Amino acid sequence: MQNLVTIYCKNNRQFVQIPCGTSLQALYEQLNLTLPYPVIAARVNYKVQSLNFLIYKPKDIEFIDASSESGRRCYIRTLSMVMACAVRELWEDCDLRIEHPISKGFYCTIRESREVVKKVTPELIAKLKNRMQQIIAENRPIITEEKQTKEVIRLFGDRRDGDITLFETLGNPYCRYYRMGNYIDYYTGALMPSTGYVHLFDLEMYHGNILLRIPCRKNPNQLEEHCVQDKRFGIFKEYIGWNKLLHISNVGEFNKACKNQKSFEMIKLSEALHEKKVAQIADQIAHRESGVPRFVLISGPSSSGKTTFSKRLTIQLMVNGIRPVVISMDNYFVNREDTPRDENGEWDFEHLQTLDLPLFRQHLKDLLNGQTVSLPFYNFETGIREYRGDTLHLEKDTVVILEGLHALNPELIPDIPREMTFKIFVSAITTVNLDNHNWIPTSDVRLIRRIVRDYRYRGYSALETIARLSSVQRGEDRWIAPFQEEADVMFNSALLFELAVLKRHAEPILDEVPKYCDEYTTAHRLRKYLSYFESIPEREIPPTSFLREFVGGSSFRY
Repeated sequence: MQNLVTIYCKNNRQFVQIPCGTSLQALYEQLNLTLPYPVIAARVNYKVQSLNFLIYKPKDIEFIDASSESGRRCYIRTLSMVMACAVRELWEDCDLRIEHPISKGFYCTIRESREVVKKVTPELIAKLKNRMQQIIAENRPIITEEKQTKEVIRLFGDRRDGDITLFETLGNPYCRYYRMGNYIDYYTGALMPSTGYVHLFDLEMYHGNILLRIPCRKNPNQLEEHCVQDKRFGIFKEYIGWNKLLHISNVGEFNKACKNQKSFEMIKLSEALHEKKVAQIADQIAHRESGVPRFVLISGPSSSGKTTFSKRLTIQLMVNGIRPVVISMDNYFVNREDTPRDENGEWDFEHLQTLDLPLFRQHLKDLLNGQTVSLPFYNFETGIREYRGDTLHLEKDTVVILEGLHALNPELIPDIPREMTFKIFVSAITTVNLDNHNWIPTSDVRLIRRIVRDYRYRGYSALETIARLSSVQRGEDRWIAPFQEEADVMFNSALLFELAVLKRHAEPILDEVPKYCDEYTTAHRLRKYLSYFESIPEREIPPTSFLREFVGGSSFRY
């Protein structure tokens, strides 16, 4: 008699009995489900699994496509393996390195060795794209394998790109990896069952190398629209150069450095580079050819470190003989009852109209005209704007620092001449990868920061912070991302060592997320990223560090 197992399918909200050992792919076909886009993977008890996954016990199962964040990541990982395999088949002595996300795609290089990058031409790109299309057309199976770590190290060590340092430093007795014919590779999450699932991609020249273009978030049946991010690209290039000072290009090398007692050296150098960069920006403001601006506008996504940057910039401006005054744009929020609502009828706190724009603009004009203005204070507990007697009058050597979500939006202060402003975009752009083919998304680094900060200072659980993530991301996509290239300068608040420090704070908070809710998928992913890092103590981190805004111990008042 055949053994049966009962599963619950969240897509159709039905319980189904199936034979033990049934694959997710076979189950999907049996259920005759229809998703908005082609199926990519499934969440099994809220963990993302390949469609090759076999079911032996009762499970909650939800099939996903590329319109979900988890499905999108699975698609990109699979596409990355196809590209890496194509590079190896075309140029046996070369390796693909997926450097970082940029311009709604991924910046990639082909390396002949660690230090030598292969010259990229339109002909090379056409040849690589053609080989990728051949691999996809062949619909090669992608198989998950697991062996003892020492055996996996031997297998990967036989390859010229054998970046085995990550395996060596994890301390796991067994490791999983993926096989596509004779080609093997490692990825941090599930892949699709075969190459035939990757139906959409493109390659193009980008800053002398390759941009891997990927499907659109909102409509996975079309490619992301290309956008120019030259300033953001410059930030990546600068910080990768800084990492080379420490001979660190991936997490495996980072972990080895920590085990060799070099973590304090990394902290000191990283913090010194931050201080130097803030000082350089202050010098730009103080010595601008067109004159010192009256308004410095600072914007950036959630948990990017805008507040700490404002405070550190204030100090450096004072060193340059400038008297800075910080105005928080949050104090210009309209009363909560007047806040715009989103399409679901919920408060849309990221919308531009959450600000009392007429009042804000009038105050800036009055300040420029030499008048004294009464500054508002927004009471977040009552949701009402108050006045507590604070006033501001600009002196000749005063620069107003305006920090907020919408600071770079051209609609914010359309009547203020551009030469009177200096715009700064702050983000936490990850510059160290796990290995050649696995990166750490910038959004996940900021989310870990936010989870630690919200838990420590605002009393929010990780579940609550993760639950608000989609709303925050929608706001950032609409109100921040389109304007980042408007900045005069960009500042990267990420620190090479920060996840190794945040690990001790974040892991117990993430462990509190129940294993039976949607938020567990994200919590599990973040927990896995943190597991790759060797934990280091925070005692050497200075009190003015950007990291102190999240873990505590800052000498600034927030």
